[in-house]
Amino acid sequence: MPVKRPAPEDLEPIERASRAELRALQLERLKWTLAQAYDNVPHYRRKFDAAGVKPSDLKSLEDLAKFPFTTKADLRDNYPFGMFAVPRDKVVRIHASSGTTGKPTVVGYTARDIDTWAAVMARSIRAAGGRAGDIVHVAYGYGLFTGGLGAHYGAERLGCTVIPMSGGMTERQVQLIVDFRPDIIMVTPSYMLAIAEEMERQGIDPKSTSLKVGIFGAEPWTPAMRQAIEAKVGMDAIDIYGLSEIVGPGVAQECIETKDGLTVWEDHFYPEIIDPETKQVLPEGEKGELVFTTLTKEALPVIRYRTRDLTRLLPPTARSMRRMGKIVGRSDDMLIIRGVNVFPTQIEELVLQHGALSGQYQLVVTRSGHLDELQVLVELLPQHANAERDAIAHELQQRIKNLIGVSTTVSVGAPESIERTLVGKARRVIDKRPR
Repeated sequence: MPVKRPAPEDLEPIERASRAELRALQLERLKWTLAQAYDNVPHYRRKFDAAGVKPSDLKSLEDLAKFPFTTKADLRDNYPFGMFAVPRDKVVRIHASSGTTGKPTVVGYTARDIDTWAAVMARSIRAAGGRAGDIVHVAYGYGLFTGGLGAHYGAERLGCTVIPMSGGMTERQVQLIVDFRPDIIMVTPSYMLAIAEEMERQGIDPKSTSLKVGIFGAEPWTPAMRQAIEAKVGMDAIDIYGLSEIVGPGVAQECIETKDGLTVWEDHFYPEIIDPETKQVLPEGEKGELVFTTLTKEALPVIRYRTRDLTRLLPPTARSMRRMGKIVGRSDDMLIIRGVNVFPTQIEELVLQHGALSGQYQLVVTRSGHLDELQVLVELLPQHANAERDAIAHELQQRIKNLIGVSTTVSVGAPESIERTLVGKARRVIDKRPR
């Protein structure tokens, strides 16, 4: 299919700016952000004072390393509105995380913040190949989750026609895709596979639909899953990155013409990579934990937020801004099984390499006596429903042992035996170990 390569005039001036121009803008906006946080958020005033720094100490971008980090615990400790830097009546929108691991993290937006969010999302959809007049099927969840409304506002800002489907009702998703003929779908990659499976169940070839581009985010996914989606649906599968604490989706976006990593919209979000253990800033190109500082957020300025996502920063290519590599895992999602570090995405790569298995999987962690046990649940593709399950389980078990170094028990189930994710992020890990 033809790739929609943007003409130079399609890009915003900042997307073509020199590194010097971009760094000057970042420094100006960073000074404002530090002052906004210190002057208006008691939490930041206490943290800065305890660290012996003030906003005026920032003379260069490198000076940001002197300032303390923000964590998810900080947002929860100041629940619900303690991190807001503007009066509550200036906050026009509130979103929140699910709170499955504690109190939800609450984020707020002024009218200007909503406008900024719509702008970076429109920029993201354009970078993924979207243009005014395209029909965009949004299957991210709407509500407190930032995905649905973030995608919606961005697509409208770009001039697209939006189908606000939200998640769930998979048969209905397929019907609307067939009837409304959207050009773009925005959804989690795991649910895209579920939609494609439903198409096949109904006798519809996913490649026959109108979908040309899928903009996938909200959960880590691998190059192998990209290949599986593109092969099954016949579309360009493009990565998008965001998190509610920073703004929502639209922090970084892969460009369709290069597909070589996510361009960070550095005029609004300043990235760093740190060593998760030493907390020292790492040079460009080294893998570590991604840290973000917002540059233009009014209601909720965030200073050096530890995302826990593991990646690396890369030089610019399609745009003037730096890229981040694929998220290879999360520092807090890493499983340690009998002394071996295991990331779910490592398992996913091996599952997707097997031609008889679907992209759905779950990892179940238990403890037998003093030893941890890892069970890998996978399922067959419908066309391989009669395959020899024991042989496939043994083969996958050996590959995991040889390539990752951990012993597992692999269970191969029938097609569609693993619970599908209808909204939000796939539940890949079920940890049954006693706390």
